[in-house]
Amino acid sequence: MPGFNKRQAFFYGYRQEGRNPKIIPKLPLLNFGNKQKWLFLTLISARLTTSVILIMTGRQFKNLPSGMKRHQAVLIISILLTVVCLGATSVQAQGPIAQQAGTSPGITAELLRKEGALRQEFAKKDLIWPAREIYIRSFKYDSQLEVWARNSDNEPFKLFKTYKVCVMAGTIGPKRIEGDYQVPEGCYYISGFNPRSEYHLSLKLNYPNESDKLLSDKVKPGGGIYIHGNCVSVGCIPLQNDQVDEVYLMATAARLSGQNYIPVHVFPIRFDNEQSLTYYTKYTFNDIDLQHFTSNIKPIYDYFEQHHELPLVGVDVQGDYNILN
Repeated sequence: MPGFNKRQAFFYGYRQEGRNPKIIPKLPLLNFGNKQKWLFLTLISARLTTSVILIMTGRQFKNLPSGMKRHQAVLIISILLTVVCLGATSVQAQGPIAQQAGTSPGITAELLRKEGALRQEFAKKDLIWPAREIYIRSFKYDSQLEVWARNSDNEPFKLFKTYKVCVMAGTIGPKRIEGDYQVPEGCYYISGFNPRSEYHLSLKLNYPNESDKLLSDKVKPGGGIYIHGNCVSVGCIPLQNDQVDEVYLMATAARLSGQNYIPVHVFPIRFDNEQSLTYYTKYTFNDIDLQHFTSNIKPIYDYFEQHHELPLVGVDVQGDYNILN
């Protein structure tokens, strides 16, 4: 990996050490898409199959039905294990997503109405409902939150809708300490769903991530960062209730379709907006650290703009993000 030869690096929740990388499970993947999921399941299936083959040696094979060859037994075991993995991860939502969200009866009724509209809007964009895979990104200064979606790993993401973030807490720049009222900037994923939130509905971000743990206050980095409703904020990403209904439904649908880690990227500005760039340039004129941080996350924005695919993002020992592919 040119330019990424740190002794130790965190990427996608796994740790790489030395010249000969040793992958050690550490945290869930930041952007755990279906390709990685199937690879992971294939490895598990292969490992389990190998274990079963090792167990089924010697006397165990004597108990097999007559005429069954050893390789036939291994093939059947592999197929059975694959079916188990597929069944465990390809669970598609049965019935309306709104009825599986765990919300109160009143909110469930709202979500049912929203779901019908979402189904029609998805169809207009040639997207399958329930949502298979989504990606969320937000722009602080521009007060926008985008939801992108796609039907499979073989397709680029399509912009589904852009929502207005109704309150901006803090200023441009990352969150670094508890109580600074800052919305974090960087690469996150949805780590929790709260269908009974005091802020209508809420989706929790995994702040602090690996970069934040290195760069933020070591004792009190802060936490409890959500995308939520009620249009109030002291450091979160708030939407109107009818808007968060849609985002929550799409995230729930994607989770039920097997997307366990829904990526959320937060940027200070839209880098293709001249007015936003002008403001950013004036605001950060004498702030070298902030300029460095923004220049560090902008390539992630650029990569997605070019490919409509999520890059493989790593964090080195200095807390900097790196694109690894």
